Amino acid sequence: MGLFSKFFKSKPAKTGQSPKSNDRGKYMPEIKLPIDEKFTINFKGNGGKFLYCENTKEIDTYLNNIIEENNWQKKKAFVFDPILLEKLKNTGIKTTTIISESSYFITTCENLIANDGSLLISSNQIAEKKLIELPDNFIVYATTSQITDNIGEGLRGIKAKNKNKIPTNITTIKNFKTVDEKDFLNYGSSSKNLYLLLLEDL
Repeated sequence: MGLFSKFFKSKPAKTGQSPKSNDRGKYMPEIKLPIDEKFTINFKGNGGKFLYCENTKEIDTYLNNIIEENNWQKKKAFVFDPILLEKLKNTGIKTTTIISESSYFITTCENLIANDGSLLISSNQIAEKKLIELPDNFIVYATTSQITDNIGEGLRGIKAKNKNKIPTNITTIKNFKTVDEKDFLNYGSSSKNLYLLLLEDL
C-alpha cells in the first residue's frame, strides 16, 4: 500500500505522546511531509475530491459511485483519449468526442504537483482546447508514480516521456471550488468540480 497506508490508516496516538504544534519553536525547521501526503493535503485544500484506489476494481467501483452520486447515468462523458475510450466501451458509460454533448470529462493527466496540489495536463489530454471550453465536471485517472514535488519536475517528466514530440498546451488545473464573484483575485478562472481516482502503483 505504500506511504498512503500510513496517511489514511494511521492509528490514533496514545494520550500524552503526540507533540502539540505550539511545542515547536517558531525557528524550528518545518516538518517535511512525504511527497504523497503533501499532494493530498494541498489537493484537498484546493477543493478537489480525492479517492485512493488499491486496484483497478476499486477504480471501477468509485467511478460508478461518482456517476450515480451526480445522476450522470443518462448523461454523456467527453473523452478525448482513445485508450480511455476503449477502456470505457464495456462499462455502460455513455461517451462522446463532442464537448457540447457532454456533462462531464473523463481524462488522465501528466503529473500531480505536490507543492500546490495542482494537476499538470497537456495536449495529450485536452488537445488544443482551453480549460474554460471543457465541461465543469472532471474525473481524472492518475497513479502515485505521477506525483512530483513541483511544476519544474513535472515538466522535465513530460519532456523525458515525449522525446520525439513534446506536447503543447501544457497547463495546470488548481482551482476545484466554485469561485465567489466577490473574490476578484480568482474570478474568471476555470474552476472545476474535480474527482481524482488515484491508483497506488509504487
